[in-house]
Amino acid sequence: MIKFDLVGKRYPSGHEALAELSFELASGEMAFVTGHSGAGKSTLLKLVALLERPSRGQITVNGQNLNHTRRRGISQVRRGIGMVFQDHRLLLDRSVFDNVALPLVIAGTAREETAKRVRAALDKVGLLAREQAAPVALSTGEQQRVGIARAIVAKPPVLIADEPTGNLDPHLSAEIMALFGEFQQVGTTVLIASHDLALVKRMGKRVLVLDHGKLIDDFRPGA
Repeated sequence: MIKFDLVGKRYPSGHEALAELSFELASGEMAFVTGHSGAGKSTLLKLVALLERPSRGQITVNGQNLNHTRRRGISQVRRGIGMVFQDHRLLLDRSVFDNVALPLVIAGTAREETAKRVRAALDKVGLLAREQAAPVALSTGEQQRVGIARAIVAKPPVLIADEPTGNLDPHLSAEIMALFGEFQQVGTTVLIASHDLALVKRMGKRVLVLDHGKLIDDFRPGA
C-alpha cells in the first residue's frame, strides 16, 4: 500500500531530511515511525500525502507512483489518504459536524450520504452527541477525536497521523491509539509518527526507527 524505494529529501537550505529510505507497508498493516526530533518522521508523512516531493527515489501509494502525479492529480491522491495532525487543524467557526463533513463536501458527496457518513464517523469516535458543538467547546482529546473522524469519514484506504497523541495525557493517548488499532482491523493501512516509545511498545506493532533521515531499524514483533 505504501512503498519507498531509495527515497531522499533535501531541502533548499541543504538540510538532508531523508536519505536512501526504503520500506514497504502492506495493505491493512499498521506501523509506527519513531526517532529523535528532526529525524525525518514528519517529512516522511508529508511525502506520503504529497505535501512534499522527494528529491530522489520512488514513492508508491495505493498503487500509484507519486513521482508521476502532476499537480492537478494531487487532490485525487489525497482523497485516498486520511490525515491526522497533532494540532487538530479544525475550523473554529464551523460545528463539529461541518468539520467532519468537509472532505465529503469537497468531493461533492450528496447531502444525505454526507450526513450518514459524518454521523457514523462521529459515533465511531464517541462524539455523536456533540455534532452541533463548536470545536472550542471541546476538550483537547475530543478535538483530536474530531480530527480523526474527519480523516476517516471518506473511508480512505490509508490513514497517516503525525504525533496524534503529542498533546494528550497517557490515558487519552492510549484511547486514541486504540482507535487507530480498530481502523487497522477493518483493513485500513495505518502509519503513525510518534516519539512516545512506551506507548508504541505497548501497541505491539511494526516500528520503523529513523536517525538523521536514515532507517536504522525495522522492528517487527514476533518476526
